[in-house]
Amino acid sequence: MAQQTWNLKTCIEYGLKNHRSNAVYANQKRIADAQAKEALADYLPKISLNGTVDDNLKVQQTVIPGGIFGPDDIRVAFTKKFNTNGVAQLDQTLYDQSLINGLKANKYNVEQAGLSQQQNDEAIIYNISTAYYQIMVYREQLALLKINRETYQKQIDISALKVKKGVALQKDLDKVTVDLNNAESQMRVAESNLTLSENQLKYEMGYPITDVLTVESMSADKTPAPLAANISQFALNNRTDYRISEINAKLLEIDESRIKAGGLPKLTAYARYGTIGFGDNLSQSFSSMTPYSAVGLKLSFPIFDFFKRSAQYNQAKFKRLNAQENLKLDEGKYQLQYENARTKMLKEQTNVDNNKRNIELARSVFSTTDLQFQKGTTDLTDWLNAQNSLKEAQNNYLNSLYQFYLAKVELEKAGGTLKTFYSAL
Repeated sequence: MAQQTWNLKTCIEYGLKNHRSNAVYANQKRIADAQAKEALADYLPKISLNGTVDDNLKVQQTVIPGGIFGPDDIRVAFTKKFNTNGVAQLDQTLYDQSLINGLKANKYNVEQAGLSQQQNDEAIIYNISTAYYQIMVYREQLALLKINRETYQKQIDISALKVKKGVALQKDLDKVTVDLNNAESQMRVAESNLTLSENQLKYEMGYPITDVLTVESMSADKTPAPLAANISQFALNNRTDYRISEINAKLLEIDESRIKAGGLPKLTAYARYGTIGFGDNLSQSFSSMTPYSAVGLKLSFPIFDFFKRSAQYNQAKFKRLNAQENLKLDEGKYQLQYENARTKMLKEQTNVDNNKRNIELARSVFSTTDLQFQKGTTDLTDWLNAQNSLKEAQNNYLNSLYQFYLAKVELEKAGGTLKTFYSAL
């Protein structure tokens, strides 16, 4: 991979496969699948096994009143010192509206986990794109600074020769030397920034920081392509965060109906099979065991939990209403974000075009001034002013170039089309 040249698409492709956050959101999806199975399990048969061995240290006796079997009360024990009991029971929920409503949430939980993973993919695309474009701008800055340094170096050589011949003052040489030193200082800062931005790109990709990452040259992308006349219209459902909010609102609605259904009766069927034994010693209680079995229905109807359930229902109701109101607020907010991003990108496109032309004009002015200076028809001050104007035009262009690329990615983010942007690279 160290020998590979990486463009923006391959960087994003690598990041989507290797960023550590992918494991987190994959686990979130597995959690949602497990939650769905957990909810379904409440409606599946349940089997329980229970066994007891009692050593009745003092056997309880019951009194049979006199007059039934004789004139005196009779004390009798209906058990023995040891008794054992083993039972297996199967319970099957036949009707529980609260559980039925809860099962409806399974689909939305799984969908929510999938959208969260998609949202993470979009964040990876956005972060990689901004880091990649930052590298491109720093590289362009370095290229321009190198040209400026060469220009100053040539001028220093000429000025030094003039000083030696006595036709120029030392201060003229010093002025050019100061600008050369400034250019070299700017180059060191730009080189440091480039290294930092390369490390940032590696981090956003999930790429080893210590490995070499050779990013594709920007030469083909110096001038951004003109924007299409009609930018695609905003579609609210393209926003993953809006779709997640919609699902949250649906989940709150389900929770509200689940709590309300908690006041309805629950019907359960059961089947029981067991054995029981009694004895004066432990072994006899096991050897004398006899079986028994039963089947039946159980109907439970909550009566005295109305106030608690009513409070829970009201909480769920107002949470659901708030979620629906927030959805309406999000509609306007996301539309505003998109329109602002579109406006900013159009402005930055104009700035890039203007600043690109300004560089050409400043370069033309400097070329003319440089020729005049060589012929002696103008002085060093005019030459330095022309070079400084060229540097300012270059800085403005670099800033507008990065702002344009950033605005472009921001527009894709605001429109919910980052994956489309990635696919079209």
